[in-house]
Amino acid sequence: MTAFTYEALPMRVLFGAGTLGQLPQEAERLGLRRLLVLSTPGQRALAERAAGLLGPTCAGLFGEARTQVPVGTADAARAAARDAGADGCLAIGGGSTVGLGKAIARDTGLPVICVPTTYAGSEMTPVWGLTEQGRKRTGRDRTVLPRSVIYDPELTLRLPVEVSVTSGFNAMAHAVEALYAPDASPIVSLMAEEGVRSLAAALPDVAADPGAIGARTDALRGAWLCGACLGVTTMSLHHKLCHVLGGTFDLPHAATHTVLLPYVAAFNLPAAPAADGVLRRALATDDVPGHLARTATGLGAPRSLAELGLGERDIDEITAQALDRPYANPRPVTEEALRALLADALNGSLAA
Repeated sequence: MTAFTYEALPMRVLFGAGTLGQLPQEAERLGLRRLLVLSTPGQRALAERAAGLLGPTCAGLFGEARTQVPVGTADAARAAARDAGADGCLAIGGGSTVGLGKAIARDTGLPVICVPTTYAGSEMTPVWGLTEQGRKRTGRDRTVLPRSVIYDPELTLRLPVEVSVTSGFNAMAHAVEALYAPDASPIVSLMAEEGVRSLAAALPDVAADPGAIGARTDALRGAWLCGACLGVTTMSLHHKLCHVLGGTFDLPHAATHTVLLPYVAAFNLPAAPAADGVLRRALATDDVPGHLARTATGLGAPRSLAELGLGERDIDEITAQALDRPYANPRPVTEEALRALLADALNGSLAA
């Protein structure tokens, strides 16, 4: 075994059906007395349920989280935390809400408890992102890493099948890129393989029976592992493109990850044979990109960027932004190759 470095992130996880009920004790353990509850408008009922569990420990509720974390939304949430005299935040929902909690933590230092209800995996990372004037900025800061994460599979039972599928592929994208990251390690590879295997096995069962708690539990465990992979490795081309597509073109986050993943995999895996081998084992296939594309569309996910609203005219801007500040990547990214990749993803050629 070659030498490597692995830096574990400080993270406390409560996992299992019904663990949301332990929220008051978790807040007490952290010494938090005035939590601002965060959610999207669509998850307000769940946020109110969490606020009820917290009782007097709830300092208020901010229910305006938005995808891609617009700067204006982050500013309003920070003001709400200040006005409420909050000493921490509870982010309950998907990646949009978790991202908002991180934005507050980044500028105020307030600790965050996360209760994920999708498979985004953001709760496992110190990565933050903010969107302003059509550009998404990201960075890493230990300050934004949640103090505790409560994974309760019961909270995912009503997650629509399409969102479950795209959210799961979003998580798998974290693991795929972690496998060929410059700071990958055997520890990360083990987590990535098991995370992809868990999600790949669970998502068809979730689609067939959304109320199957066993499948939901396996999917959430896979998302945890995939998110943890992203938390300790460097993002590459896939995430760079998704940030451009979301920040500039407002494409839906999870669906964009889902559509793009097979095409970036087809581009990068020939230059990353070890990663390709791991994914072949995890997915039980000899054709990782084709398998990803066909499985996603077979479960009802969009097959192309065109379905998400992108057009050929947009490839120029995407290419320019991606080449302007490139991420580490196992294969050099040329303008010609990137245009070809985007054209294929636009048309959904691998899902045919």
